[in-house]
Amino acid sequence: MDPRALLEEAARARGLGVAWAPLEGLEAQEARFRAWLAAGRHGGMAYLEARVEERFRPRLRFPWARSALLLFAPYAYPDPGVPPGGLRVGRVARYAWVRDYHRLLGEEVRHLEALARGLGLEAKGYVDHGPLPERTLAALSGAGWIGRSGYFLSPGLGVHAFIGVLLTPLEVEPPPLHPGRCGRCARCLPACPTGALLGDGTLEARRCVSYLTVEHKGFLSPALWPGIGEWLLGCDLCGEVCPWGRFGKAWAGFRPEPELAHPDLGEFFRLSGRAFWRKYGDTAFARPGRARMARNALIVLSNLGLGEGLMAEAARDPSPLVRRTALHALFRAGKGVEGFLEDPDPLLRQEAKALLEGGEAARAVDPLQGPGEVPGP
Repeated sequence: MDPRALLEEAARARGLGVAWAPLEGLEAQEARFRAWLAAGRHGGMAYLEARVEERFRPRLRFPWARSALLLFAPYAYPDPGVPPGGLRVGRVARYAWVRDYHRLLGEEVRHLEALARGLGLEAKGYVDHGPLPERTLAALSGAGWIGRSGYFLSPGLGVHAFIGVLLTPLEVEPPPLHPGRCGRCARCLPACPTGALLGDGTLEARRCVSYLTVEHKGFLSPALWPGIGEWLLGCDLCGEVCPWGRFGKAWAGFRPEPELAHPDLGEFFRLSGRAFWRKYGDTAFARPGRARMARNALIVLSNLGLGEGLMAEAARDPSPLVRRTALHALFRAGKGVEGFLEDPDPLLRQEAKALLEGGEAARAVDPLQGPGEVPGP
């Protein structure tokens, strides 16, 4: 059996979807990506600015590479249910209901990488952690297309699928491209609560709820809170309304956990940094970390009109970010915030004073927010 067939067979035996793409044709997307970066639509994700040329020309780094084996792990698994106890409100994006997919799918990619090397082939695997345009490669494989929402869509996989990539020296013929089948459907665009989707498969990250709750490192202006709604981490709304979701499947390697799908919000305030890492270090919650998860929890509680006790507790949090978010949550709830006038952070004291003196009008003046850091919706 030839190496290509052996790799395909090994991947399918592990329950993964497979497709091949040549490495030619990526350069055509580089100008579009650079224009997106130049417009600042990547927000604070500065890592996307690095190694752009390598991203679309992987042979600059791996001269032997000729093709990519695309590995698809669909994650349209069911909700595992709400565990008892705790304050379990808000929503977590589906991808985060399991342990870190980078590790889970990465183990499969490393297995195939070792198999390829055992066959005498050079190989290099990635799972969303290197300079590769995974969705573009997936579209070039003919397995699906990139929809208006930016999701990779496929009749065989639906909407939700993680993508692993194994670079190989094997020559493959360019397959026929899958036609875009969004048609006149644009349900995803009005479903986005902040208008982040641009309709051409890209987005304005600085308005995206997933970006704000996962990637944005600082304070989130209360002007953005209504758009965040109940989302504690990530957002699935544009995917949930997509008609192609009815084809969704779930890879057997994923085990959704109730404590990840419906976490107890109180833990984000009461766990120490070390205890948080022990519990969530191999989950998507580790990306924002304890303080930013507490920030997100305060926003969700404020939007739902709940959790005044936790807000008061957060006012004494060791993180200035959490205390600042608590200040605005309590002010928004009509509670007294005079205690913040004694906060150890002088800038936070200044902001509390501005709120007390200016009321709602003070929200237009943000003395701690860097210019252009988070634009309004």
